[in-house]
Amino acid sequence: MTGSTATAPKNTTRLGIRENAAQFALLVLINGFVGAMVGMERSILPTLAEQEFHQVARVAILSFIAVFGLAKALANIFAGVWADKAGRKRVLVAGWLVSSPVPFLLMWAPSWSWVLAANALLGVSQGLTWSAAVIMKIDLAGPKRRGLAMGLNEAAGYLAVGLSAAATGWVAAEFGLRPEPFMLGVAYIALGLFLSVVSVQDTVNHRALEQANSGHPQLPHSRPAWVFVETTLKNGTLSTYCQAGLVNNLNDGVAWGLFPLIFAASGLSLSEVGALAAIYPAIWGLGQLFTGAWSDRAGRKPLIVSGMGLQALGIVVVGVASSFEGYSLGMMLLGMGTAMVYPTLLAAISDAAKPAWRATAVGVYRWWRDLGYVVGAVVAGVVADAFGPGVAINLIASLTLLSGVLVAFGANEKGPAGVKENQAQAVNSNDGNA
Repeated sequence: MTGSTATAPKNTTRLGIRENAAQFALLVLINGFVGAMVGMERSILPTLAEQEFHQVARVAILSFIAVFGLAKALANIFAGVWADKAGRKRVLVAGWLVSSPVPFLLMWAPSWSWVLAANALLGVSQGLTWSAAVIMKIDLAGPKRRGLAMGLNEAAGYLAVGLSAAATGWVAAEFGLRPEPFMLGVAYIALGLFLSVVSVQDTVNHRALEQANSGHPQLPHSRPAWVFVETTLKNGTLSTYCQAGLVNNLNDGVAWGLFPLIFAASGLSLSEVGALAAIYPAIWGLGQLFTGAWSDRAGRKPLIVSGMGLQALGIVVVGVASSFEGYSLGMMLLGMGTAMVYPTLLAAISDAAKPAWRATAVGVYRWWRDLGYVVGAVVAGVVADAFGPGVAINLIASLTLLSGVLVAFGANEKGPAGVKENQAQAVNSNDGNA
């Protein structure tokens, strides 16, 4: 790839999670801090919009998610291309630097536009840091245990989202909405940046080793525009997984922005809203410890299809519930379904993409996935304002179920053997086609 800084792999370079245990564990920890930055906002920002900035329309309240999602989606595209050309560690460190003003902007924002600016920076940061962490773990793990690698990565990130959401909800209930809850973000950034600069080693040699094993270290069709078209349109399996990723994060945007308003409107306290905001990502995170590895054995498509169905059920339960217990059940089902889908989609994309342009393809997938935040915020906000939250929830549940059906009929994976088949194609193919 023109301009790549990847060098010939050293003799000490090995592929595998166990073979790279120290670096892999370090990246898991760092991704926990990345997820905690999102959790910092999860339980309190919708309430902050209503109480301190007097936002009334749900479209206006959910605007912070739309800004976050668009910024993150764009950063994902850039992160994948940059990681392929300049190395993964630079992307990771840059992401932490971009996030450094965010907690202070949220602490002292004099208007809602400042909050939107903070979320734009947070989106860029998340796109860079999370993309780099994902790509580096894919590099280290090699083709055999990608599902497990993605499960561990996403588990760390979303467990941290849940824990951070619960922590900020508790701090807000004890001390107020600002500035104390956002002080946690200062600690997350300091620790994440320090570890990334001092301890993380780049993984371009691991990428180069996997590509060299195919006998064709460089492929002719590795231009970003070509990869975007291939991932989005030409390859039916990749494009099907991209739409599923978009719908998945559409759900997450609704859970992040609309559900807390519904919970608060039903009379729940701020600490209860924080607990509900934590249940979903916590179960999502814990579940991925098992579902990623499960997809290595059972195949990607069965978990994705069934997970989308479970997500739809969870959304419906939240829509019909009226108590803390009912909402808890819905959020648990939503978390379980998302745990089945989230790491599995990343592993499926990685199976089909060639090592030389895999990081760019992952960036394209993450572009479409995180664009779901924008679609979810706009659709849920407009429909909820026009017809009520119940109609918006039913619409989102229907779209989720339809997305699972599209994967069932559109993804070309022949059961558990499909995983090994895709992995073999990714390593052994000598052309640029997916």
